[in-house]
Amino acid sequence: MWAAPLLAEEGGGIGALGVDLGSLIAYLVNFGVLLVLLYFFAYKRILGMLDQRSSRIKESLEEADRVRQGALEQQASMQRTLDEGRQEGQRVLADAREMAERYRQEETERAKRDAESLLERARAEIQQERATAVEEVRQEFAALAMTAAERIIHRSVDAAIHQEIIAEVLQDSETLRGQGG
Repeated sequence: MWAAPLLAEEGGGIGALGVDLGSLIAYLVNFGVLLVLLYFFAYKRILGMLDQRSSRIKESLEEADRVRQGALEQQASMQRTLDEGRQEGQRVLADAREMAERYRQEETERAKRDAESLLERARAEIQQERATAVEEVRQEFAALAMTAAERIIHRSVDAAIHQEIIAEVLQDSETLRGQGG
């Protein structure tokens, strides 16, 4: 401390810079006391607050990572669901097309069967009507033949003779038809 007044008195010391050495020492002592007080009373609290803040930031970052990972998993799940839905839709569409084709084939077959059935019925009806017409013509021809025969013989014929004559006339008509058409 003896050197401080000497430095202050000399023209080239700290005093020449405009700094008071006594004030400087008082400031340094005050600063040291303040540091010691802050160290014992506030340093641990400040470090604790900084640690808490650091852990909150770390937790926030971890939560953000979890949320991001969850979002990625959810997006992947949605994509899988969407893909499955597309595949299911394509399968349903293929099934519908197959069913439509089967229905078309069944309807075509049923229409063919119905047409054949109608054709068979029409043929049967035609055959029936033809047989009926032939029978009517035979009966008409037989009646005409009987009338002609009665007129020729000038007498009436009983039923048994009548049936014989009809059978003969029909047999002769079939023979004539077979020979000359």
